[in-house]
Amino acid sequence: MPRPLIQLEDIRRTFHVGDIDVPVLRGITLCIERGEMVALTGPSGSGKTTLMNTLGCLDRPTSGSYWLDDEEITRLTKDGRARVRNRKIGFVFQSFNLLPRTTALEQVMMPLSYTASGITDREARRRAEDLLVMVGLSERMDHTPSQLSGGQQQRVAIARALVNRPPVLFADEPTGNLDSRTTLEVLAMLQRVNAEEGITIIVVTHDPVVAGHTRRNIRLRDGLVESDTAQTPLLAGVAAAAPAPEEAAA
Repeated sequence: MPRPLIQLEDIRRTFHVGDIDVPVLRGITLCIERGEMVALTGPSGSGKTTLMNTLGCLDRPTSGSYWLDDEEITRLTKDGRARVRNRKIGFVFQSFNLLPRTTALEQVMMPLSYTASGITDREARRRAEDLLVMVGLSERMDHTPSQLSGGQQQRVAIARALVNRPPVLFADEPTGNLDSRTTLEVLAMLQRVNAEEGITIIVVTHDPVVAGHTRRNIRLRDGLVESDTAQTPLLAGVAAAAPAPEEAAA
């Protein structure tokens, strides 16, 4: 029987502050299958950021076992985890993290220059162009961040995160800097990527509305899984397509 894309067994993370041990993750056991769209939620201090850093190979647990795409991560060195990040993980952050004087096309192509050995410049450009078309930015490829709206910048960030064709995408508060309408547009985009590309998406959020657009909500409290609930996702695409109140009244 194939292993899930993500499998955690009794993951613990303790930070050392002077002579004091501060346990943050206290024994997390869970599985995430390929193609799922999952929300990781919980109050401040619940451990969700530490868990995301562990899942994203940014940090190493104190103990426990973590398998990602059939590879045991906890045994890897720092350089080994970096190689896994480059090959298997995409990140989308609240702050977009775009270079200010770089075009959308160049932003998306950039990861390929240091992670995709053997790919030609033509193939890199074609792959980046295809992704920008997919996220609805075919007319904005030559625009820099200052020429793009917040929602468009986040779409560039999503395309950039997907350019290496990772099996899993982490979105850390991806709509935190966006208004409500643009939030729905970005959530619709993530739902589309999940449905059409089969990429596993894990959304880290404190916002119950954002969490409601996923099929599963894993809620943490005090470093443990408090609940793990399947749910029928809200359809952001339907809401995003509806006219704004002032448009409907026109």
